[in-house]
Amino acid sequence: MSIEIEIVTGDASWPSVKPLFDLVWPREAVEKLPWGHVVFAYPELRVIVEDDGQPVCHVGLYRREGIWKDRKTRIGGIGGVVTHPDYRRRGLASLALTAALHTLKDERATDFALLFCEPHNLDFYTHRNWKPFIGEVYAEQHGERVRFDVMTPLVSYLKRAPHEGEMDLCGLPW
Repeated sequence: MSIEIEIVTGDASWPSVKPLFDLVWPREAVEKLPWGHVVFAYPELRVIVEDDGQPVCHVGLYRREGIWKDRKTRIGGIGGVVTHPDYRRRGLASLALTAALHTLKDERATDFALLFCEPHNLDFYTHRNWKPFIGEVYAEQHGERVRFDVMTPLVSYLKRAPHEGEMDLCGLPW
């Protein structure tokens, strides 16, 4: 196994990771999920873990100016965390997630990181120091501002430690 980690531009790298997404989240399975109808934003950057040149793990990075407690704030979004089934439980998602957070920290322009996860993934993130956001999150869907509650929001503290209140993503969720 020859593992490499790259941080690449979101749109340009989509063709290389699309087969991984299709494998992990096939369309017919996604349509049955509570979030299967959600329109998501495209990542600005991608952390891609490769084995022998093939993507086996992915984390999307999003940067957004949102609103938390009626104040503008810079949110670093984490989304699209996928790992090839044959490569799970090897620490690759943790490695990619750490690289994504380091990227946000190194930029020094982000107040906190935010991700949304399904109930079966909560332990994975909370064991990596992500904290529940117990307030209300709003996002855009089909041109309207809606409460986004189909997945659990978790935060990783960078400069701020939001854990409650009202948050508006001011755009599509990730």
